[in-house]
Amino acid sequence: MAEQLRFRFQHAWLPQGWRRDVVVAVDASGDIVEIHPEDTTTDAVAVSGAAVPGMPNVHSHAFQRAMAGLAERRASSSDSFWTWRETMYELARNMTPEALNAVAAQLYVEMLKAGYTTVCEFHYVHNQADGQPFAERDIMSQALIDAATSTGIGMTLLPTLYLTSDFGSAPPTPRQRQFTTSSDEFLARLDRLRSSLKSSKQVGLGMAFHSLRAVPPNDLRAVVEGLAKRESGVIHIHVAEQEREVMASLQHFGQRPVEWLMANAPVDDRWCLVHATHVTAAEIDAMARSGAVVALCPTTEANLGDGMFPLGSYLNAGGAVAIGSDSHISISSREELRWIEYQARLVQRERNIYADPASGSVGSYLWRLACAGGAKAAGRRIGVLEVGHRADIVVLDLESPVLVGRRGDAILDTHIFSGQPDATRDVMVGGRWLVQDGKHFAEEAIAAGYCRTIAALTKG
Repeated sequence: MAEQLRFRFQHAWLPQGWRRDVVVAVDASGDIVEIHPEDTTTDAVAVSGAAVPGMPNVHSHAFQRAMAGLAERRASSSDSFWTWRETMYELARNMTPEALNAVAAQLYVEMLKAGYTTVCEFHYVHNQADGQPFAERDIMSQALIDAATSTGIGMTLLPTLYLTSDFGSAPPTPRQRQFTTSSDEFLARLDRLRSSLKSSKQVGLGMAFHSLRAVPPNDLRAVVEGLAKRESGVIHIHVAEQEREVMASLQHFGQRPVEWLMANAPVDDRWCLVHATHVTAAEIDAMARSGAVVALCPTTEANLGDGMFPLGSYLNAGGAVAIGSDSHISISSREELRWIEYQARLVQRERNIYADPASGSVGSYLWRLACAGGAKAAGRRIGVLEVGHRADIVVLDLESPVLVGRRGDAILDTHIFSGQPDATRDVMVGGRWLVQDGKHFAEEAIAAGYCRTIAALTKG
């Protein structure tokens, strides 16, 4: 029998609910191979606290971690997502492979300490600042892979196709040329990355279309056809984030973005529709029937003034959702989930909107919802403490002041809805402890590299 690691968790949240003295056996590849609740006899490493499944972060633009707070000054009489983009473009212009690696590594350490154990990296900064490819064409993707490897976080890399600046095949602006590549080269990039990652259990590969305004219909169809001939993973796309985008789509296609996508692309349970903020009842039903996941990023959507997704209607239609930190104005799964519930409370002027039908717990319902949708969106066997899934486990400190005296569903209710310090103490990914006693094993060296990088980026 292959060597196993065995841990006995004081409390663990399993699919059937909370159990005590849960022994979890992990094989050498990082998968859970046995789970035994109420086991006080098996020899295993004792772990105090409450073990819950690690949270997937399904939407990340790692380089944007370096601009958090830099777009919080009003620059004109009308400030919006579209003006925010100019600050983002300027940051991207300064991103070298070395800088991207340092920023991503810092971000991934912060994610792990916040209980995110997997990240879907929506990656479109492919070229040099002048739009010319790097000599090593995949070096920016490799910078992200290396950041994941050095920090230990699970990753689904999403190389992103980006071709045009707007509907109607409008050519990219000078700043956007850093993001663009042809459809053929894009498919070739996927082939190269798939070959290099084929033996990795830590880093998986999917792909993304940036948006309908950045990918003309013929290119979208060509890539979808190319994917059908290859081993392909999950497919992500920004869609219907801004009302201006919806209006432009109506003018160009005669259809709203989600409406056009559902009618013209093979959207199924491999797809993740990011934001989908401005949708109709018919679009909600179509998305839910397709099996696609909607990625909600409440802190970024609020920061950008996007609007609010009609989650209640989507859940009633049977839709799946997940969360992401997107622009990383906040890196907290607790805050993303809290905002989902609080938005609904403000609109409906009631409390405890998204509650588990059986227990009434809002925290456990939201955590389970986001873990299940996140596993689909990442294309990984994660999001639940169950045999056959990755050993991605977050341990909450029940002796911390914020959680002392809490048991059962009150643990997650308090964890999410208390604004007090995060009680995340230990984080395991693939059977490996990456965070213990609140400290990542490499955080000091990574933070030092990040600080040097930011100092260089902001020099002068």
